[in-house]
Amino acid sequence: MPSSIVEILSADEIRRTSIRLASEIDERCRDLSQVVLVGVQKKGVPFANMLAKQIEILEGVKVAVAALDITFYRDDLDLIAVRTPGKTDMPVDLNDKTVILVDDVIYQGRTIRAALNAVTEYGRPKEILLAVLIDRGHRQVPIHPDFCGKKLPTSREEQIKVYFQDADGRDAVELIRASG
Repeated sequence: MPSSIVEILSADEIRRTSIRLASEIDERCRDLSQVVLVGVQKKGVPFANMLAKQIEILEGVKVAVAALDITFYRDDLDLIAVRTPGKTDMPVDLNDKTVILVDDVIYQGRTIRAALNAVTEYGRPKEILLAVLIDRGHRQVPIHPDFCGKKLPTSREEQIKVYFQDADGRDAVELIRASG
């Protein structure tokens, strides 16, 4: 079945969105030295790096960035295709820090639920917040982002594909609709 692809965010729109989200993070978290951006593998990591770069440009503060693989914390391992776990890289102690989980898209909320469980293996943060580029709705658990780039109501049949320069060679967000 052929599909149609619609660009939702261009590279420039992603850049502007990351600047806005970096400003919102700065406003909410006054002591940026106590903030750790924890990117959820795979696409949350380049987005966390993008946000950290924008915070450094805006405020001159280098925010800590970590990478978190949540594969073994998922509650649907029996339902998804076999996958190779990503790498967790937690270069800082999370105790008493403001942890901002970062992901590209929030959908049902199960990935973030798993990330909440996984992050506690690395300390007891003062608080945990959530930043996403796209919120497409359809939550199955009561988790909502504190920082959101764009709310994009979708049907369950549609897909969102996010591309980041560091991982994919370009920045873009696309909506993929099955044609029928």
